[in-house]
Amino acid sequence: MITDEALTELIKAAFPDADVALFDLTGVQDHFRLWVSSKAFEGKNLIQQHQLVYQALDAALKDGRLHAVEIKTEVPASKA
Repeated sequence: MITDEALTELIKAAFPDADVALFDLTGVQDHFRLWVSSKAFEGKNLIQQHQLVYQALDAALKDGRLHAVEIKTEVPASKA
């Protein structure tokens, strides 16, 4: 199990500028749907973006706190 706050902290550690939204899919805090928006994804394809998120979550996945994630990523819109 991993709390919403701890999961958000892992993502924010890797992507300090990220906007993060998450949803616990099972109610037991080990399967989540994640939405992450960060400038770090700029110029990267969807697979590369998801790989970056998986890297940020690697420790939690390996130690069993997190079992599965659905990931949606996006690059924030430019403010002009």
